[in-house]
Amino acid sequence: MTPRTSPAHAIRRLLASATGGALALLGASLLGLGLANSPWAGGYAALVATPLRLSILGARGPADVAAWVSDGLMTLFFLLVILEIRKDAASGHLSSARRIALPLLGAVGGMVVPALTYLAVTCSHPDAMRGWAVPVATDAAFTLPVILALGARVAPAARAWLMALAIFDDLLGIVVIALFYGAPPCWPALAAAGVLTAGMLGAGRAGVRAIWCYATGCMLLWVALLASGLHPTLSGVVTGLCLPATSPATHPTRATPVETAATALSPIVTWGVLPLFGFLNMGVALPPAGALLAPVPLGIIAGLVIGKPVGVFGATLLCVRLKVAPLPDGTSWRMLSGLSLLCGIGFTISLFIAGLAFPAPGLLGAAKAGILAGSAMAAVAGWLWLRLAPAPR
Repeated sequence: MTPRTSPAHAIRRLLASATGGALALLGASLLGLGLANSPWAGGYAALVATPLRLSILGARGPADVAAWVSDGLMTLFFLLVILEIRKDAASGHLSSARRIALPLLGAVGGMVVPALTYLAVTCSHPDAMRGWAVPVATDAAFTLPVILALGARVAPAARAWLMALAIFDDLLGIVVIALFYGAPPCWPALAAAGVLTAGMLGAGRAGVRAIWCYATGCMLLWVALLASGLHPTLSGVVTGLCLPATSPATHPTRATPVETAATALSPIVTWGVLPLFGFLNMGVALPPAGALLAPVPLGIIAGLVIGKPVGVFGATLLCVRLKVAPLPDGTSWRMLSGLSLLCGIGFTISLFIAGLAFPAPGLLGAAKAGILAGSAMAAVAGWLWLRLAPAPR
């Protein structure tokens, strides 16, 4: 047995791959789902709701374990999303305006149409309409392993386009959270957040590259945003935008702070934050199949399975026809339609928004069931479409 075929080498490759991270998130989520539907459901619920409040943070501070993961640790996830966008903007497949336009406009279409689809289904149920943003985001953690499994049936440029679109989806989801799911603002705390943001921007412009400086600013900004009424995970977005993306002139080959932070955060988020988030948030008692026809789950399923591919494909088609940007190299319209179906895999951001939109356990459980069903249907439909289509030349 050679070193490259040994079990240890296979494990290392899995740990370093996108598939390994997706399996960790899926496994942790299924574990939470299984426990919530087992004789140990009471113990699982008690674990999720374990009190964990810091009096110094006041009434708006996280009150239990699940809230600390959603409001605290998920800051690292949003920070990593912004860092990946900045890395790609500097040297990757988002390095020009035309390369940015196609996935960005596709993401906008993939946000607007699913939201309208959800509202069309739930328009006669005011209590359900607050979840309009649940089906707007694509989960790159699950989408990437699917297209990697399809191998040569997905062109490399099309794969890059889909990953860029998923990243922009996450960014648009963050904007939606900031604008529509925050508490009434506290202006003094908001002013403090503005001062901290200006300080980090100033440090970046002054050439400060010490990561600890921005880490400290991120934690202080998290506290200020929590007190202000805005969602505290936005501190990760702001910090990611403030980190310098260039190397010092004296050491041009040295990794930039953006690259250093992304490299350090990636395994933490992939193997720690996201599986823990999935484990604590996917635990919902499975309803009977007929319950998926209720307004909330049906709206989410329709948004993910119908609205998402229609919005992504329609916006991309319009973008190409207006000559804003060309199709990715080696990509046919048939391949693009299959990838648009895969955009309906919404999980992490969808669960996150569902938790903000539906404080009541009943509607939240229905939303989680809809997310699970809709994402599974989108994954199967997209995979079958691309698998059965003729392989591209």
